[in-house]
Amino acid sequence: MTEVSTIGLDLAKMVFQAHGADASGGVVFRKTLRRAKVLDFFREQPSCVVAMEACGGAHYWAREISRLGHEVRLIPPAYVKPFVKRQKNDASDAEAICEAAQRPTMRFVAVKSEAAQASAAIFRTRDLLVRQRTQLVNAIRGQLTEYGLVAAKGPANLPKLLELADEAGSALPQAARAMLDVLTDMVATLTIRVTDLDREITRRAKDEDVPARLMTIPGIGPITATAIAALAPPIETFRKGRDFAAWLGLTPVQRSTGGKQKLGATSKMGERTMRRLLIIGAAALVRQTSRREPPAGSWLARMLARKPRMLVITALANKMARMVWALLTRNEVYRAPAVAAA
Repeated sequence: MTEVSTIGLDLAKMVFQAHGADASGGVVFRKTLRRAKVLDFFREQPSCVVAMEACGGAHYWAREISRLGHEVRLIPPAYVKPFVKRQKNDASDAEAICEAAQRPTMRFVAVKSEAAQASAAIFRTRDLLVRQRTQLVNAIRGQLTEYGLVAAKGPANLPKLLELADEAGSALPQAARAMLDVLTDMVATLTIRVTDLDREITRRAKDEDVPARLMTIPGIGPITATAIAALAPPIETFRKGRDFAAWLGLTPVQRSTGGKQKLGATSKMGERTMRRLLIIGAAALVRQTSRREPPAGSWLARMLARKPRMLVITALANKMARMVWALLTRNEVYRAPAVAAA
């Protein structure tokens, strides 16, 4: 019997599909597995490459299967899709995963440890609570707009809006006021939770070495620094700073052909949480620089003088990403460049 070289595993909740292939790509087996039998199946297989899509639960299965002596490779789902032939089903998906894993130029996702996934949970939780708070604030604004009560956007302006609703001459019915109390109580609860998470993130940033060094970069605060330390793969995964910026989705989309280079907007193909935090930090840095005259001859001053503001913010976020790569690679802290004399 031909020995299996690569196994493509299509993950699911209860019923998994495995596709085994030999070194030449020939089919060795196609097998359906119940969830409880997955590890027993791989325990009986000789050591080989096991490939999966980097989706929900993939890192857990990657850790478990690698403990059985197999080499596990996680593939971004977008890179698997071109290998699916005609109809899409579990068997076709498993075969496509197996074929994609055998390509010599295929790119893989680093397997995360339990600690890394636990560290990332705090940011996912904070993002969820902030989104829920924004939804509630928008609901309050929408309801009060129906009664002619408006205020500026943002949670900071919510107290002013509530003051308008509490005025003696307000036409707000009692039933609407009761629902307003429910929404404001939920906003207050979420604000307390978000504040507690911000406090925990700040504590981690001060106590851990990598976030503390990252915070020496202008525009990177405790939240961004801790997010990079928790969400980014090992920095040696990237050969240069541009690769790290491209992974974050901060480099332009290329539509080049015929020897002509055509660059579009930023790709937004990478880790969106870190990309968003870097752009927010860059925007704050640009806003702070605009309030006071930037040093003459500095990179930021030259960019602000000749480029649109949003383009400068995106370019600065790209630059910050490259600084992060250099700082982590060299195990150093940020040192501000000297500005050339005019």
